Amino acid sequence: MAKSSIVKGLLIFLVLALLVGGGVGYYFYEMIYGSNIRNNGGKDHVLFIPTGADFDDVRLLIKQQDMLKNDAAFLWVAEKMKYPENVKPGKYLISSKLTTRELVDKLRQGKNETVKVVINSARTLPKIAGAATANIEADSTRFLQLLTSKSLLDSLKKNEKTVMSLIMPDTYQLYWNTNERRLLKRLLKEYDKFWSNERIQQAKALNLTPYEVITLASIVEQETYHHDEMDDVAGVYLNRLKKGMLLQADPTVKYAVGDFELKRVLNKHLEFDSPYNTYKYAGLPPGPICVPSKKAINAVLNPMEHKYLYFCAKDDFSMYHAFATTLRQHTINARRYQSALNRKRIF
Repeated sequence: MAKSSIVKGLLIFLVLALLVGGGVGYYFYEMIYGSNIRNNGGKDHVLFIPTGADFDDVRLLIKQQDMLKNDAAFLWVAEKMKYPENVKPGKYLISSKLTTRELVDKLRQGKNETVKVVINSARTLPKIAGAATANIEADSTRFLQLLTSKSLLDSLKKNEKTVMSLIMPDTYQLYWNTNERRLLKRLLKEYDKFWSNERIQQAKALNLTPYEVITLASIVEQETYHHDEMDDVAGVYLNRLKKGMLLQADPTVKYAVGDFELKRVLNKHLEFDSPYNTYKYAGLPPGPICVPSKKAINAVLNPMEHKYLYFCAKDDFSMYHAFATTLRQHTINARRYQSALNRKRIF
């Protein structure tokens, strides 16, 4: 009877041990392989880990977003996988389907996302710096300081007026934690890529350097709204340069006076003394007046061959231009446009 009780007790103990062991095993299994990310309305959580952040910073960032169902599970798995010693900065998309192990593995390996950096026809270096750093970790002020640093300008053989010519407009895919120097390196790489031997030879055929092409393209960019007449406008300016005529480009006057929203260029503006005022100074201005589009650059490299020396906006406000070979015809076209401006009381 006593022996039977002992056996029964051992069986009960073994059953209880198995149940407890199974429960503990299931608990740890869930900690590692269970879903640990809260639902975010069907969208991924977005986690930005800044450069220099440590594990405590990461935990705080995650907690602030109320991302985890079980913070203790994340802490335990992270320590087992040595993530605290391997924190990597970047932008991370965290799906609600991830297990704790998958989350830690993603962060530990630095599987971060790229972001879009859009640089279009910005008109000043501060605007360029702002656009280039808008979606990444790099700081716009520090990037501007880098762009205008004497050591950099000397190494690139540029100055503050010409350095803008090195910035190519485009949509760049960059990692969020890109710093100022890596950003500049990427932009310079795009510049070198664009200026192929073929384009350099096209510039030489026009007796222009790549820098001069970009400077002229910046005027073309600001002069016309319609891409399909860029090559015509480029042709006019190249014809004037060949003849030694003043460019007399209104956008350069707007740049000179610092009023990009100027609706009507008047005689007082034409008298403004600045090397950017192409009504007063011959040749190209000291540097680009904006970051020109690749369409504008290619329009200069592939200009329309014609004999036009003049153009002005059409009086129908279509934003197209009326071209002329003689000053007499141009004067007629200009008076029509000026009369149209007067009728609309644009002064």
